[in-house]
Amino acid sequence: QGQLVESGGGSVQAGGSLTLSCAYTLKYVPCMTWFRRFTGKEREGVARFYNGYPMYADAVKGRFTISRDNANHTLVLQMNNLKPEDTAMYYCAADTSGKGCSWHIHEYHYWGQGTQVTVSS
Repeated sequence: QGQLVESGGGSVQAGGSLTLSCAYTLKYVPCMTWFRRFTGKEREGVARFYNGYPMYADAVKGRFTISRDNANHTLVLQMNNLKPEDTAMYYCAADTSGKGCSWHIHEYHYWGQGTQVTVSS
């Protein structure tokens, strides 16, 4: 079974930046996505990378950048101009079905353990 391991979370003041990384060992991963979960709520999509194209949730457009390094099997989320409302647990997820790439969490069968991001005002 494949494995996803996130790193790079932490605490930062509003306006600051953090870079999250997700190291993966899966061989075929057409769709990889960053999700986040606010306390007491279900996970929501943040940014996804499908067949070389990124897509972002409206809440993070212009501030977050997703990229993928296939040679090093790493998915990266660069987060700039962070806001207190970005405080959440961030997860890396992979959909290996090859049927597309969506925000629906039930379509992802591989998840990392999560990394906490805390933004103070």
